[in-house]
Amino acid sequence: MRIALLGLGEAGAAIARDLVAAGADVRGHDPAVPGVDGVEHRVDEADAVRDAELVLSANSSHDAVAALTNARPGLRPGTLWADLNTASPGTKQALVAATDVPVVDVALMSPVPGKGLRTPMLVSGDGAERYAEVMGALGAAVTVLPGPAGAAISRKLLRSVFYKGLAAAVVEALAGAEAAGCADWLAADVSAELAGFDEHAIDRLVDGTHRHARRRADEMAAAAEQLRELGVEPRTATAAHDLLAALRDGDEK
Repeated sequence: MRIALLGLGEAGAAIARDLVAAGADVRGHDPAVPGVDGVEHRVDEADAVRDAELVLSANSSHDAVAALTNARPGLRPGTLWADLNTASPGTKQALVAATDVPVVDVALMSPVPGKGLRTPMLVSGDGAERYAEVMGALGAAVTVLPGPAGAAISRKLLRSVFYKGLAAAVVEALAGAEAAGCADWLAADVSAELAGFDEHAIDRLVDGTHRHARRRADEMAAAAEQLRELGVEPRTATAAHDLLAALRDGDEK
């Protein structure tokens, strides 16, 4: 299997090394990376894809369209283009519109370092079944989601609202707690709360947020004020206040 890998940063390089170890014939291009052991270096995107049966585009999300545009002169009919970038569903659809080859939307559902090719992949779009067959034979964990390109990344990004939002809230709260001299206490308290989550936790969070929006909006305004007094910019606290205020005023579903 001849595979082209565009983007040989941390994630791309890890996947490339595993593909080589699995017996794939890998060629790659990344203007910022001199090379990866076992990967044949190609001078540009079009050169990298000219004899590939499968292309893995593992660039940053804002380079997703440019990578396809640059590679298009070298693409052969039937080549499978798999976009591994965390781009929006609209961008994934733009890729479909920009080429005649099948486009697979690949959402990497956990961090790649440490897992490489074994990173769980959720895929959708034309060629998703073929992608799962090819990559599965090489050791990848691929789940096919029925639907067009954009369906897989949509689920990942919706989940990211929670995971990255939670991480941002924890970072901001701990920064304030550090300034207030109680970081150890807050870290232990947050850990205990997270450990206590069960199957009813989401219902409690959603119901309580709507039911008590007025009181909680006032509470988050005070929390944001305290963070400012402690020298911490209240970005997530302010965002939480704004959502609660919108619910209070009936402007948000």
